[in-house]
This record gives sequence, C-alpha cells and structure tokens, in this order.
Amino acid sequence: MEFDDGIVDSLENKSIFVTGSTGFLAKLFVEKVLRVQPNVKKLYLLIRASDTKSATERLHDEVIGKELFQVLREKYGGDLDSIITKKVITVLGDVIYGNMGVHNSELLEKMWKDIDIIVNVAANTKFDERYDVALDVNSFGSKNVLDFAKKCVKLEMFLHVSTAYVCGEKSGLIQEKPFQMGEALNGTLGLDIQQEQRLVQDTLNELQALKATKEEKRLAMKELGMKRARLYGWPNTYVFTKAMGEMLVGNLRGNLPLVIIRPTVVTSTYKEPFPGWIEGARHIDILTIGYGKGKLTCFLGDPTLILDLIPGDMVVNAMIVAMVTHLNQSSEHIYHVGSSMKNPVNPYVFVDYVYDYFLKNPLISKDGKPIKVKKPTILTSVASFQSYMTLHYILPLKVFALLNALCCDYSRQTCIDMNRKIKFVMSLVELYAPYIFFKGIFDDLNTEKLRVRMKSIKSEADTFYFDPKCIDWDDYFINIHLPGVLKYNLKW
Repeated sequence: MEFDDGIVDSLENKSIFVTGSTGFLAKLFVEKVLRVQPNVKKLYLLIRASDTKSATERLHDEVIGKELFQVLREKYGGDLDSIITKKVITVLGDVIYGNMGVHNSELLEKMWKDIDIIVNVAANTKFDERYDVALDVNSFGSKNVLDFAKKCVKLEMFLHVSTAYVCGEKSGLIQEKPFQMGEALNGTLGLDIQQEQRLVQDTLNELQALKATKEEKRLAMKELGMKRARLYGWPNTYVFTKAMGEMLVGNLRGNLPLVIIRPTVVTSTYKEPFPGWIEGARHIDILTIGYGKGKLTCFLGDPTLILDLIPGDMVVNAMIVAMVTHLNQSSEHIYHVGSSMKNPVNPYVFVDYVYDYFLKNPLISKDGKPIKVKKPTILTSVASFQSYMTLHYILPLKVFALLNALCCDYSRQTCIDMNRKIKFVMSLVELYAPYIFFKGIFDDLNTEKLRVRMKSIKSEADTFYFDPKCIDWDDYFINIHLPGVLKYNLKW
C-alpha cells in the first residue's frame, strides 16, 4: 500500500470514466478531481438522455451548474468553462446496455484506448423498485460496466460503489469480505442471477399475455423484487440487487484491479467543497423534515443500537485514496466507509439534536407562523410504532369514517386521503425498519489502514480526510447537516 507519487500527482494525465454522473456521490467525485487536479486528462461522464443535446443539457443543469461547483467557479473564474470544455466529455448512454449504449463507434474506440480508471457509481437506490429495473441497473448494469472495462486496453482501476447494507440484517461485527457467486444471506440454496433475469422476463411475458395494465405490471414487478429479496435473506430489492452486482463484478473481473466501496448512510458534506451540501433525502432526513413541519410527533429508535452515518465528501475522499492505492494491482479490495466503529451516533442523541434545532430554528408555515415542535415520542420497536399508529390514527379514522357514513358520506374523500397517508407511513416504516433498528457494526480494518497511511502523508492528509473520529456530531447536525437538509430538500 504505497502512494509513491502522492494522490494528487497520481491523478495527473489520467482519463476517468464515471457512470451515474448525475448522482450525489458522482458529482462530488467529479468536483473534487477537477478542484485538486486540473491536469486530469479527461473525465468521461455517462449520462442518460434521449439524444446528445439533451445529455449535454443535463450535464450543465444537473452537474456543472449546481451550487456544488461554486467553489470551482470562484477558483478558476471565467476559465472554468474552458476547462470543462477541454476536460469533460459527455457520453450519451446507459449502463443497462452493452457498450454502455454508446453507438458512436469513434467515441467507443477513443474511450477504450484512453480510459485509465472506471468509477461505477450508477445505481437505482429505491428500496422497493421494480425488480426488472433494479436488476437491470444494479446487477446486470454493473456487469455491463465490467465488460466495458475489459475492453479498455490500459485500464488501471475499476472502482465499484456499492452499499454497506448488502449485508442485509446481519448483527455483530460485519467484515469487509467479498460475496461468492450465488451466496445467499440466509443460506438458502439456488440463487442463480441469470435465472433471476429469466424469471423477470417470464413474469413480464405472463403479464403481457394476461393483458395486464401498466400499473398492474409495475405493482407485480415491485412485489416480485421484494419477494425474491426476502427469499434469500435480504430486506429489500435495492440491497439484494446491489449484492448480486457485487457478485457479478467480483467473480467475473478476471485480473482487473477492483476496489469495492461500501458506504453506510451517506449524509451532507462535512467540509468540502463547502459544508452541508446534499441532494435527496435519506430516511433520517425524511423523518426530520416531517417532524419540523409538525406532521410527525414520534421517532423510531433503540438506544442500545447506533446510527451509522458518513458525510459524502469523506466517502469521495476514501474512493479516491483507495483507487489510487491499488492502481494496476490485479486483486480485489473492499472498504467499508462509515462511522459505527470509530464514532457511532446514538439514535436518542440524534433525536435530541433534531428537537433542539427546531426549538431554536422553527420552520415557518405557509401562513407565516412559526411551527412549534414538542419533544417527540420515541418508539423502540416496529410493534410499538404499530400500536402508536393504531391508537392515534387508525382507530380515530375508523370512528370518523363511521360518523361520516351516518352523515350521508359528506367527507368520504377525506377518509380516503387519510387512509392513504396512514398506509404510506406504515409502508415507509416497513421499508426503513431494517436500517433504523440495524444491529450490526461495520468493521473497517481495511479502511483504517488507508487512513493511517494517508495521515502519514502530511502534504495531502488535509486534502483527503475520511476519518469519522474528527466529526463533532453536535456541531455537524446543528450547524451543518440539518440546515443543509432543509435548504436543499424542504418543500411545502
């Protein structure tokens, strides 16, 4: 594990291909590389779109044009646009197709000859996504990127971003180890990834023969994904298909240098390019926003467990350090990037942070009045949550529905809307429960070796920080994360 030329110098004159380019981590990665090493040769960014013009528009609207790149704009001024034009190449395509769906043969040949590093961040992160969609992107999409990598004649690194939660609902110390092909978490035999693909196609054919509607197909595919995931020991379609993606990449890589990064729950930036930048809302953020709006009066959490959170900029720093460390090494390396081993967060403490924040910084309602929050009730199990919902919402709704029926059904639509919202909340908790009540701790021995080595390089230690021990969670939540979540995600 040597950094002979330093991390920044190792990126000089490198051509890097990034999939999932419009996603949160990919944007942070692209911004970081351009900021620390403007002499990177090329950044090929794979972007899904209907045509090249639309792909270029997405690049500027959803990537370069974001506030995330403001620090770069301040650094380079008017030169940034020329740097982008010179360094960044928009690649119209999609990981669900062979050759990334790239039809331009000249571009393909150029990429195969030019690319040194591939960073696969493409993923569908919806927990209960349609099985056909999740399988295409998370599993076979990863294989397609690997197949593309094998055609790159001077490839030095294939970096694949997964998730720590491919472990399912394991408890205890979870090690940084690879999956075997067809390995099921619960020991069930018969997991065949190719067969899963055939099952999807057979089910779609059956639905077509039955003349199922578009909505019926969507629901059937969602149900199939959750059913197959649970059959083999995973809690949802997302982590199941990501695990199968790891199996395909790990077992079919041949001699390609492979690094798999498994981040835990990725939160807003800790420090760079500025604190608090985030896109999308994680489960803790959705609950936080609902509480701040006064629509949520309870939180789920067990004081004996921990929350494993890690800022996005730390994940990207770990990605860069790991990929440079293992350039041209024909081996596989797995890294957990999280905080549960070094600086865990207690769920009760997190709830205190949220309460304190909104007590001092109440949201303003649509009618211009501050929303007062009360100390939330903390429910320590799914069963206690179900009891709470029954007592406070389900039974009152049944009484209301009965009274409504006696009053000529004047409020029928209100009953329907309330029932829909209750079902939605119950389904959300069912999806998020495995993470809210997660009983594992992610061993990060491999990652710690990277940290130790990185800290020994004084000139770059501050540039590529990813040690969660430096995080003061009190300061981070109150002054960085919660303001960031509300700034970028609050909608009325």
